[in-house]
Amino acid sequence: MNIHLTSESAKRSESLRKTRAIEIPPEEEGFCTATCYKAIFMETVECAIIIPEIADYPKDILETIAPVNLRKKFQLKNGATVKIEVILQ
Repeated sequence: MNIHLTSESAKRSESLRKTRAIEIPPEEEGFCTATCYKAIFMETVECAIIIPEIADYPKDILETIAPVNLRKKFQLKNGATVKIEVILQ
């Protein structure tokens, strides 16, 4: 699920790039490297934040992956406010 960040949250997410992360190398030519961070969505679901290493990737978009469909589990609509805590190691 992609999350549109507020300007304040986007500033905080920039600091993630300076912390230790799991690097995901591309499996095929034409794809990009990404970094991955463990996180908790809405204080209950373990998830991951994925940041593609693309020069012009929007700074105000946060990609998340989870073992469940987050939209369905939390009945989220576009524009809903959510909470994600990044687990720094």
